[in-house]
Amino acid sequence: MKLFDVYPLYDVEIVKGSGSRVWDAQGVEYLDLYGGHAVISIGHAHPTYVKAISDQVARLGFYSNSVINSIQRRYAERIGEISGLTDYTFFMCNSGAEANENAVKLASFVTGKQRVISFSRSFHGRTSLAVAITDNPKIVAPVNDTHHRTIVPLNDIEAVRGELAAGDVCAVIIEGIQGVGGMGMPDADFMKALEAECRKAGAKLILDEVQSGCGRTGRYFAFQHYDITPDIISVAKGIGNGFPMAGILIAPDIEARYGMLGTTFGGNHLACAAGCAVVDVMMEEKLMENASCVGEYAAKKLANLPHVVAVKGRGLMLGVEFDQPIAAIRRSLVFDKHIFTGAASNPCMIRILPPLCITEKDIDALYDALLDILK
Repeated sequence: MKLFDVYPLYDVEIVKGSGSRVWDAQGVEYLDLYGGHAVISIGHAHPTYVKAISDQVARLGFYSNSVINSIQRRYAERIGEISGLTDYTFFMCNSGAEANENAVKLASFVTGKQRVISFSRSFHGRTSLAVAITDNPKIVAPVNDTHHRTIVPLNDIEAVRGELAAGDVCAVIIEGIQGVGGMGMPDADFMKALEAECRKAGAKLILDEVQSGCGRTGRYFAFQHYDITPDIISVAKGIGNGFPMAGILIAPDIEARYGMLGTTFGGNHLACAAGCAVVDVMMEEKLMENASCVGEYAAKKLANLPHVVAVKGRGLMLGVEFDQPIAAIRRSLVFDKHIFTGAASNPCMIRILPPLCITEKDIDALYDALLDILK
């Protein structure tokens, strides 16, 4: 049996990792400035993380959510502590798309309404409802129902206000920073107005922090740079550092009902052990602070490269936009310079989403490599 061939692949097999480095099957070392789609937060194979998962699987790998799992409760407490959202509740699932599905479903349950507002160039996942609220027609299949969603321009509060006026909107979902869409950032005034308009209309404000969360921007959540209070926050990717896990943080005024949400694998023992280890390392090694400092250094330094139009984003969630397509540049980075970066829907943008433990020297290495390629 062959694999279903849906991914464009570099001819490289990565077999080992440590910190911000990975090695291929031939023993070649690479600098990882992409973190496997922003998944690797504390670094590859961190010893605290490895021990936590190894110790847990030796005791118990899985049991269902029909019994008490004290590790879930401990993990929820740790997420509350590191994010500062101690009064929120936490529902755990398995992937970012699943988190967004549950977030929107919950908003519809509690408001009794159907329609969702999302934004141009948004990306919220590849499951049915997540696809429907994503602004990418290429991934919408005929079965995906887009009748209950409206897409409006990012940072256009008048467009949002006009749609909310109809009274049928259960939720507005917005990314803390757009990832796949090319690092589009909400304006501070827009975010404050968006919060106010959602409150006025009785719609739930959902922050999709799947990519922008887990300390990547220098705060635990990107929305925390705007001093707003969402109703629901979706998380995934970096919270597991490679172990598949996700969840939604739910404001205290939203009450749970038995059977409202459910999952088989979400919040399993191994996932929660991994999650606790990630929080512990992030706090002990001050990785959010590092993301802020190294990210600021990177934004300033990379802006000085030839052919760079702009550097977008915040912290270690950056997009470097060039005046030309970057496919060949990225390929040269991998095969000539041994550096992994990411792409975006903008064909002229390289995305930088590294482990949060990278250093200014790693940024210098990227700068020197790009300078050599671009000369």
